[in-house]
Amino acid sequence: MTDCCDHDQTQKPERTDSHAGHDHAHDHGHTHPSAPIVVGGLAAPAAVTGGMQTAIRIMQMDCPTEEALIRKKLGDMASVVSMEFNLMQRVLTVVHAPDALEPVLEAVRSLGFQPEVADAGSHLATAVETKKQWWPLALAGVAALASEAVSWLGLPSLLVAALAVLAVVACGVTTYKKGWVAISNGNLNINALMSIAVTGALALGQWPEAAMVMVLFTIAELIEAKSLDRARHAIAGLVQLTPETASVQQADGSWRVMEAQAITVGSVVRIKPGERIGLDGEIVNGRSSVNQAPITGESLPVDKGVGDAVFAGTINQSGAFDYRVTAAANNTTLARIIHAVEEAQGAKAPTQRFVDQFARVYTPIVFALALLVAVVPPLLMGGSWHDWIYKALVLLVIACPCALVISTPVTIVSGLAAAARRGILIKGGVYLEEGRKLVWLALDKTGTITHGKPVQTEFELRAEVDAAMCRCLAASLAGRSDHPVSQAVAQAADRDGVGREAVEAFEALPGRGVRGVIGGKAYSLGNHRLAHELGLCSSALEARLDGLERQGKTVVVLVDDRQVLALFAVADTVKESSRAAIAELHQLGVRTVMLTGDNTHTAEAIASEVGIDQARGNQLPEDKLQAIESLEADGAVGMVGDGINDAPALARAGIGFAMGAMGTDTAIETADVALMDDDLRKIPHFIRLSRATHMVLVQNIVLALGIKAVFLVLTLLGLGTMWMAVFADLGASLLVVGNGLRLLRR
Repeated sequence: MTDCCDHDQTQKPERTDSHAGHDHAHDHGHTHPSAPIVVGGLAAPAAVTGGMQTAIRIMQMDCPTEEALIRKKLGDMASVVSMEFNLMQRVLTVVHAPDALEPVLEAVRSLGFQPEVADAGSHLATAVETKKQWWPLALAGVAALASEAVSWLGLPSLLVAALAVLAVVACGVTTYKKGWVAISNGNLNINALMSIAVTGALALGQWPEAAMVMVLFTIAELIEAKSLDRARHAIAGLVQLTPETASVQQADGSWRVMEAQAITVGSVVRIKPGERIGLDGEIVNGRSSVNQAPITGESLPVDKGVGDAVFAGTINQSGAFDYRVTAAANNTTLARIIHAVEEAQGAKAPTQRFVDQFARVYTPIVFALALLVAVVPPLLMGGSWHDWIYKALVLLVIACPCALVISTPVTIVSGLAAAARRGILIKGGVYLEEGRKLVWLALDKTGTITHGKPVQTEFELRAEVDAAMCRCLAASLAGRSDHPVSQAVAQAADRDGVGREAVEAFEALPGRGVRGVIGGKAYSLGNHRLAHELGLCSSALEARLDGLERQGKTVVVLVDDRQVLALFAVADTVKESSRAAIAELHQLGVRTVMLTGDNTHTAEAIASEVGIDQARGNQLPEDKLQAIESLEADGAVGMVGDGINDAPALARAGIGFAMGAMGTDTAIETADVALMDDDLRKIPHFIRLSRATHMVLVQNIVLALGIKAVFLVLTLLGLGTMWMAVFADLGASLLVVGNGLRLLRR
């Protein structure tokens, strides 16, 4: 019941269907280009188009009621260009004229709020809220119970009234203040309605009931605030994952402990066993295994050595190492994750938009009904003014749709947090809701279904020559090439301890292979086309090459000037997780299609191996885009890619998934959903979470409206009382909040 009755909340630009915003993949960050990314905290005022952009924390702003008051107040100021509200983080971002900050703050203060302009390094997640004194509420509770008891015992009514007024004053002053501000600004929120209802009850002589209603309302606000805080800070724990200090190497070679915020890119940091890594970087000395669960959601440690990347918030397990910092504290991978989730919290999901629109109509209708109940029966039907005004006051208490309004943001934020803990970064509630509708999932091959690193799978001699010599010759030539297939041949030889010879007159043959002289003799290492051009293909070799290519393998041959000496088959191996992911998707009723630039044989072989329904080879970026458009006839389509090469298809798809986004700026910024590691099994998790979120949203709406409807009928039948109405509102609010928070346990 934390003031949730008016619902004019800001709506960020969002896509509501898969056909809108074809270039949305490039604007999901919602961050102005000139504004720095500050995660878990607020950016200091920054110049933007149209004026200055200032982030203001307002600790008293946590529901649409406060937003509506602020929006109306600032909306009349010519110096205010735009406003953006993040109620879950209690942050208002204002674009205003350069000299208008102080008038803006003064306008906010006039509403009874305490605005705070953030300075650099100010943290949202660690903001300290003013603790409320508990004794006034305790005193009010005792006084309200005493008033009830005195009334029941038939003692003097003056004592009953005095105890009731004491209870109302002890816990209701804040409610009356907020109610007066709302009414004076033309707003009917819960504080205004409750103030009217309690005042009316006192005027009717319902002393004990007026006192109990105010006490119950205050208790309800307190309990609900605690419940909301759990959802509000579901992500905040991520901020605590990074240590505040780190040991940094100085110019003279010594080591000094420094604040993480002060450590610059390029500094060398030392990490001991068991320590958390404070900043993103690259290992320059030492080896260890690192638990990357805070980023990827997987607890299995990853071995790290010189040249490997490490990420802020992850945990060093066994060894010690030094790493060179590659990102400042406010721009680490973890920082970008928190930033993205905070942005997602501020964006409205479709159900939330519907609820807000419904509540905007519902409250005035019930208020008008209360007025009619108070006036019509006494005037037209000779009813008792006292009885019908009392019923109208009960209706006023019922009028606030708090439970309905808070149910959607709590549920959505709980779902976003549950996903983030599993290494699934969802860029907004709209995608969390839309995930359940996916009918098709299109997948890129390289790096998505396969590892993206070709390895040698076959080696065959095709002439009466020494096998070790052939591998040495091939490795010597392949080692001079940067082509992935050549690198796979060279790496296989190195792994098996095969030596290399010096290569003279080395020459790259574009589209065919390489050539060079080894030991005074010319050799070539190349593809099927090269063998044809040299006239060295036989029917037996053709058959063998065709067979391997149908298995999805790329074949290169080693030849001298007379014959084919050997062949090497190279393949991009399939991830074990891909097979399991495709099987889970099929169980969920989602069909799959692979879109790849590889030849059709390779595409069909890989698709068959992992169980994909369709495979389309030789796909250029525009072909992938057309494929997505053709699949949309069946329903919502998702696209999985790397966030860069597949940008057109990712943009067109209803939901774009980026694989392996850990440490990748582009993937985190462009995708609707970023999988922080390379595990496709996270997509079925995402779909199940989306379905669970939708189910909880529906349950909450039915609960909230159902309870309201029951008490509305009871009141009109003369069976409802004010304290019962407050209990109903409290019960509904706690039910929907608790139900929404269940998603955190998934």
